[in-house]
Amino acid sequence: TDFKQSEPEGEEQLNEPQKNIAPEVIERKLIKNGRVGFQTDDLGKTHQRIISLSKKYKAYIASDETIKRYDQTEHNITVRIPADKFDNFLADVGEGVKEFDYKEINAQDVTAEYLDLQARIKTKKELESRYLVILQKANSVTDMLEVERQLGEVRGEIESMEGRLKYLKNQVSFSTLNISFYKDVPYEGDSFVDKLGDGFSEGWQGLLIFIVGLTHVWPFLIMLGLL
Repeated sequence: TDFKQSEPEGEEQLNEPQKNIAPEVIERKLIKNGRVGFQTDDLGKTHQRIISLSKKYKAYIASDETIKRYDQTEHNITVRIPADKFDNFLADVGEGVKEFDYKEINAQDVTAEYLDLQARIKTKKELESRYLVILQKANSVTDMLEVERQLGEVRGEIESMEGRLKYLKNQVSFSTLNISFYKDVPYEGDSFVDKLGDGFSEGWQGLLIFIVGLTHVWPFLIMLGLL
């Protein structure tokens, strides 16, 4: 027996629009992200300032890394900020910055997907309740197993949609800002003493190679001497 055909009547009415109801104001669900990059004269001070701003706006540091090059030191920090405080946080980060190397802000509207997931979860949970009622009325083991199989499929779909909805809620509630700031470090090169030491080392290595090379041609040297 296929119990998909034996669902209680009225399921089609779940998706019918309600009449004589005032239109509901829909709150837009936006995922806001951004990235900024700039040069600073004091890496430690800038880093500490961003940490302080994170605490001020109840944000949290998702990642924090330092990259050292021969002529530059760079900090990359990813901050998750409450969405309603994102603009203020960004303004405070830019305070005192002479010029941004780049500044990119984008917002993704996920309102349609958000509402669709909520509606589908509601419908699936109602279907789950109906299957539970049918399961209690099953007259045979075969019928019971078939209903349990379909019930398991519905529950799997519910868990998948709830996971996606939870992810969207997190992304909407907290905006992400990637902050990159750096300081140029003058490259002075090797000192005279270092170069002198390298010269002696390379000369010694060259002498050893020459001596080893002679051991491979000593028969020819003897013949040359006799001639």
